[in-house]
Amino acid sequence: MPTRIVLADDHVLVRQGLKSLLEREHFQVMAEASDGQDAVRLVEAHHPDIAILDISMPTLNGIDAARGLSRTAPKTKVILLTQHEEEQYIHEALEAGVKGYVLKNQVANDLIQAIRQVCRGEFYLSPGISRAVMEAYRNKSDRPADPLTVRERQVLQLIAEGKSTKDTASVLGISVKTAESHRMRLMQKLNIHETASLVRYAVRRGLIQP
Repeated sequence: MPTRIVLADDHVLVRQGLKSLLEREHFQVMAEASDGQDAVRLVEAHHPDIAILDISMPTLNGIDAARGLSRTAPKTKVILLTQHEEEQYIHEALEAGVKGYVLKNQVANDLIQAIRQVCRGEFYLSPGISRAVMEAYRNKSDRPADPLTVRERQVLQLIAEGKSTKDTASVLGISVKTAESHRMRLMQKLNIHETASLVRYAVRRGLIQP
């Protein structure tokens, strides 16, 4: 039985290329998503063996999608596709339960190997990433924790993407009052009270691309 995969990337051409690569290797692409929320919904519906997620997706980034799936679809192993080699991103991915971390500039060479290793219960890290980063994570370095909840990070990402409170409520399926409450709470936690500074924080945390 072929390995079953849900594939998520907001760029159609990238998705098509990845799907062709996977199908040549006889993997089964069960479904495709163009944003993080849709990716989570499809994984929860299909329960694939592997979810391949772009780290930077609209509405919900790959790391927070992985964090949610570790609770709602724990048998699905997540592989992140990313251009980020920085320690911060790798630590957050590991904390979110990600099993594979593949650099986009090496995806043609690395992705198939990553899938095979992850299916064997191993962790895969692209060779371009320093192993010292993994060691730092295992030794629990003193990187400051993100004070926000998953929902608050979602709201922050949508604010940083330029969504109004009403739009945020619509995307998340919550009331405008609840969206506003999340917005106020995250601003208080971060001690940030203007949108431009919230956007800069979201960029630093990898929620959106600069």
